[in-house]
Order: sequence, then structure tokens, then C-alpha cells
Amino acid sequence: MSPYWPSLFGGMLIGLSAALLLLLNGRIAGISGIVGRLAQGSDILTNGMFLIGLMLGPPLFLLLAGQWPAVTITVPWPLLAVAGLLVGFGTRMGSGCTSGHGVMGLARLSPRSFAAVVTFLVTGIAAVTVLRSFMS
Repeated sequence: MSPYWPSLFGGMLIGLSAALLLLLNGRIAGISGIVGRLAQGSDILTNGMFLIGLMLGPPLFLLLAGQWPAVTITVPWPLLAVAGLLVGFGTRMGSGCTSGHGVMGLARLSPRSFAAVVTFLVTGIAAVTVLRSFMS
């Protein structure tokens, strides 16, 4: 089996779930927006079910593949915490996350999403470049 099949199927499932959420509920499948609406108590059933569906991914993988998905974290936990806070700040500042802008925004040809995705990519490349120079 090709090592690319799981990623291909995963991407197809993300696209399918995003398209279904948009077609059936008129909502963009941006995780930050879904979590934000859930935290505000808005549309609890729909937002909660979407998040539960996301969390069921690894157990479903276990059921189908017979093992948990491989996850390797090679950086210290404090760095992960800082990174998480920066991502949260950037998500609020950019009015959305990679799933909302990258998956749904680009599909809708949103100029704001194109700008956001370019910013995500450039910032990610810069962060990896800087961190690699400090870590090696």
C-alpha cells in the first residue's frame, strides 16, 4: 500500500465534511469558528457534533488500521505551548484558521483567504527556518 493513500483519503474526508457542512448548514468548516461558536453556546448540537466527529478520527483509524496513528513530537512542551498561543492569537487576528481559509476560503476563491494562506505559509517557513537554526 502506498504511503500516500491515508493522506489522500484523509484529505478527501476533510473536503467531504467541509462541503457537507456548507451545503447542509450554510456554515464554513473553520475549526476556530466552530470552537468559538461552541464556547459562546451558539448552535451547540451542530458545532458539538462536528467536533466530536473530528475527535473520532483516531479511534476510527485504530479500528480500520489496527493501530493508533503514528505521532512523533520532537520539540519541548514549553515550545509547543508558546506555539499554540501564537496560533490562537494569529487565528483571531486573521479572522480564521487554516481550515477555514485554506480549505473553504480557497475553494470559494476568497481574496482574503488567499492572503491569509500566503501569510500562513510564509510565516510557517520562516518559523521552521529560525527554529532549525536554533535547534541544530
